[in-house]
Amino acid sequence: MTSRTLVLSSLVAAAAIAAAGRAADKSPATMAAAATKFLGGLTNAQRQQASFPFDSDERLNWHFVPRVRKGLPIKVMSEAQRQQARDLLKTGLSQRGFLTATSIMDLETVLGDLERRTGGTIARDPEMYFFSVFGTPSDRGAWAWRVEGHHVALNFTIVNGEFVAASPSFFGSNPAEVRDGPKKGLRILGQEEDAGRAVYLSLDPQQRKTATLEGAVPRDILTEAKVKIDPLSPAGIVASALTPAQRDLMTRLIEVYTGAMASDLAAERIARLQKAGVDKVAFAWAGETERFKPHYYRVQGPTFLIEYDNTQNDANHIHSVWRDFDGDFGRDLLREHLKTVAH
Repeated sequence: MTSRTLVLSSLVAAAAIAAAGRAADKSPATMAAAATKFLGGLTNAQRQQASFPFDSDERLNWHFVPRVRKGLPIKVMSEAQRQQARDLLKTGLSQRGFLTATSIMDLETVLGDLERRTGGTIARDPEMYFFSVFGTPSDRGAWAWRVEGHHVALNFTIVNGEFVAASPSFFGSNPAEVRDGPKKGLRILGQEEDAGRAVYLSLDPQQRKTATLEGAVPRDILTEAKVKIDPLSPAGIVASALTPAQRDLMTRLIEVYTGAMASDLAAERIARLQKAGVDKVAFAWAGETERFKPHYYRVQGPTFLIEYDNTQNDANHIHSVWRDFDGDFGRDLLREHLKTVAH
């Protein structure tokens, strides 16, 4: 193992150890308890609206754009029910991740004001975010839960009360930076933008040639809301071709995304990344480096993909997502589970 490999491996290992140390209060059991309490606090009609069979096609029916959705929206919940919904959301996210999700929801009011000035007709409502539970929360078998609305799409699958799959996980922000009004200067996904740009700016001309994607800047994340995705090509510049300082920047970028999840889920993501091979993780960039100019990046390893795009609305509209090639919606966990279950 080269000294460069040791640098990034040590950084990733340190992050995993730190995350694991904070994981005691985050577990599938915590999710099951919160989901059970959430469902128990609903009326019969609400519970029917929020509940689906685990094998329902709806579990895979995800998106991050405004659309008609199933599930129970915050809008029809009482204050006590809203608190139980927030408690469930907290079990899947870190404190920063929870603040990011709720801030994106609140940003709908800003977006609505902006669009009304230009004749926009889409209704923006910070209470139109939907909670759904698939199957019965328990420590046996499989169940799942989802929180979804415009620019927030979080999917969690729990298997045998021990394992959690936490993808696809999507955050978006429009505007990426609020330019006027009481929230002027707010950049909900500022870390995602700045950390990606820092990696690209650290590259020398030859490295940039390898990392830069040819052609027009993508108008959106390339994987869209597909249920199953494959690795994207070209991958970009791999970690083994970076200096230790550049690897440090790429590690920090990855941690922006893993750090939005609850600490045990973050630790699991990092452990998978390391097991699959840190040197194989690649970074790719398209577009300009100046703020408010269209740009796109991705970080891709053997098991996962991060995509980020900021091209719409004068490059002031971010989409970002974490996908697992074999683990989205818990495919890998469910496959292993079925091997141990008698049929």
